[in-house]
Amino acid sequence: MAIDKTPAQAWRVVFAGTTINLCLGVLYAWSVWKVRLVNPEFMALEMNAGWQVINHAQASTPVTLCMLIFGLLMIPGGRLQDTKGPTIAASIGGIAIGIGLIIAGAMKSYTGLIIGYGIGGGIGMGIGYAAPTPAALKWFGPHKRGLVAGLVVSGYGGAALYVSPLAKWIIDAWGVSASFYFLGVAYLIVICAAAQVLAWPEEGYVPEAPPAVEGVAPPKPPIDWTAGEMTKTWQFYALVMMFILNTQSGILIITNAAGLAKKTAAGLVAGWVLASFGGLINAAGRIGTGKYSDIIGRNNAYMLNAGISAIAMLCIPYAIATKSIGLLFLLAGIGYWQYGGGLALMPSYTADFYGPKNLGFNYGLIFIGWAFGAFMPRLAGMIRDATGSFNIAFYLSASFLIVAIILAFITKKPKHATE
Repeated sequence: MAIDKTPAQAWRVVFAGTTINLCLGVLYAWSVWKVRLVNPEFMALEMNAGWQVINHAQASTPVTLCMLIFGLLMIPGGRLQDTKGPTIAASIGGIAIGIGLIIAGAMKSYTGLIIGYGIGGGIGMGIGYAAPTPAALKWFGPHKRGLVAGLVVSGYGGAALYVSPLAKWIIDAWGVSASFYFLGVAYLIVICAAAQVLAWPEEGYVPEAPPAVEGVAPPKPPIDWTAGEMTKTWQFYALVMMFILNTQSGILIITNAAGLAKKTAAGLVAGWVLASFGGLINAAGRIGTGKYSDIIGRNNAYMLNAGISAIAMLCIPYAIATKSIGLLFLLAGIGYWQYGGGLALMPSYTADFYGPKNLGFNYGLIFIGWAFGAFMPRLAGMIRDATGSFNIAFYLSASFLIVAIILAFITKKPKHATE
């Protein structure tokens, strides 16, 4: 029988998960490092002794590799969460990302960025991110699923709100390596501490039921699909593709935010401000989209976000060409919202379609789509090096979002063999 009121421990798990993601979300502040790593004058300063300037394609590689490993390790990370518990998974993630950032600072090279940020960061994010959301969702029913998922993952999106100005301040004051040292140590401590709060509800726990509505039958108990059953449905592959298409547009903006702002408005200040603004909207998009998806449905929320974002992608080159920083912030904000919203929608989709019991592993498999969405930063970097601008990349991104809308429209919840 369902409980009458969600226990306080459930909300503590949500808070701990948000805290962990606030650390793991350092990925979204990469543009602050990127804009300096490609700047010959800045990298030649004495405080950056030992570092060499890199090109735009190289500067996109660590974050692309990090995303790829992140996405792939969500699968074993999800299995670890499902079998050993969220505390162990999150702790391993904290250790990996902490040590990885320290290595990136110590090696002072492109190779060090690949090993430390790309590989170490990817391992930490993949194992660590797999724990908080499935653990939190086990405490809540489907009527709060979107909101809770949005709250937990909002930490990841919101990280850029503080990491961008903090990293800029450290980099400009003490150099690139110092920024990696500081964040590496801080994340190692904070993530491992917050991991101790994560927990599953006890055996037999039934979440609080939604408010009764006259004339509406109560929801049926969820059917928990195994990964093998899930991968035999076409909807699984549709969700993976929807994840890819949702990710590519947001990551295009996130990894180039500081550079786009610099091109539109002179000075590096606008760059980190846009990255921080993006972190706020990214986080808000996760909570907001999660909430209204509980009301209007996952598909409607997904299509609404993707449609508006497609228009924004088409208009960003115009904002840059006309040097309209206000318009750029508006359009980029739409992209941040759509991207963040997708990261609240996809775990909710997974739980709605395939049940909460095996959510860690099942969502880990679907999360591969997020990793494959990492193709866009590298492709955009190559386009930028070849043409001198990102315009073609934005037009491609908009076309991908149109395909996403069509796919979401035809994707419906699968029926289990027992139904």
